[in-house]
Amino acid sequence: MKDKVLMKGNEAIAEAAIMAGCRHYFGYPITPQTEVAAYMAKRMPKIGGTFLQAESEISAVNMVIGAAAAGVRAMTSSSSPGISLKSEGLSYMAGCELPALIVNVQRGGPGLGGIQPSQSDYFQATRGGGHGDYHMLVLAPGSIQEMADMTVKGFELAETYRMPCMLLADGTMGQMMEPVVLNVDNVKTAEKPWAVTGTKCEREHNVINSLSLVPEELEKWNLKRYERYACIEENEAMAEEFMTEDADIIVVAFGIAARVSKNAVVAARKEGIKVGLIRPITLWPFPKKILANAAQQAKHFISVELSMGQMIEDVELAIRCSRPVSLCTRVGGVIPSPEEVLEAIHKVQL
Repeated sequence: MKDKVLMKGNEAIAEAAIMAGCRHYFGYPITPQTEVAAYMAKRMPKIGGTFLQAESEISAVNMVIGAAAAGVRAMTSSSSPGISLKSEGLSYMAGCELPALIVNVQRGGPGLGGIQPSQSDYFQATRGGGHGDYHMLVLAPGSIQEMADMTVKGFELAETYRMPCMLLADGTMGQMMEPVVLNVDNVKTAEKPWAVTGTKCEREHNVINSLSLVPEELEKWNLKRYERYACIEENEAMAEEFMTEDADIIVVAFGIAARVSKNAVVAARKEGIKVGLIRPITLWPFPKKILANAAQQAKHFISVELSMGQMIEDVELAIRCSRPVSLCTRVGGVIPSPEEVLEAIHKVQL
């Protein structure tokens, strides 16, 4: 059994990426994710990798596009306003069908906002983030161990489905420290016959492109992409269920909000209230079937978020508005306490 190491969330992401075979990192410092870049700056030169602090977030994401097109594992990281600057590049990446890992350690907004934790980039991440019809895979870790594990899984899923994958963490997850086992012995790497690697006059040229000036051809590209998305929604949705077997009330939360909510669920159970927790691990694809199944028994849902109410829309869609859904939230960098979530549970009228 491997030893546990005490690591900050941002550092766990960086080390897990390296152990997963990432040797190309392009980024730009911004709180609260700067430790990812700082860690890569120290480690990459020692292992023959590439670390480059770009002149801007826009440059960084376009460097990732170039590296990904060459078939190597590449990543970038930023925080909320920096991800906004990368959004055009994310759309190009989706259009070119390029796999890469994008890390967003969220801070409050809109605008420059503050440097405290937030989950208000949910819409940006799950609805694509840039122009056009596309999705990114979106993973939401709930511990430092998952920060590391999902970094590896993010690379693997991105390569399997040839699309960008975002690791969406709130600022608390990036800054907190926990013991972690860096267990990446069985890293899976997909073949990339499409990569722009030079032909040596042995095959036809590969072309990476997102431009199609013939409307019917562009339509076919989009339809084909959405066939793949349907496959992903069927096979890759993940969630953790906690005390949901007999629950009348279901709390839905991810990231730090889920950790707080789990304490509230335990406290409510001690009071005799039948409440459970569903923690979405994939935000896209959203675990619709798990919530729909829970709605066959549960009478009320509570969405706990660090936003003004974004995930609540996916909760309502997943259960087809068959049950009432209420919102428990704090914003601006404030995290709801277990007592506040428990109070929201108390307010539910069954």
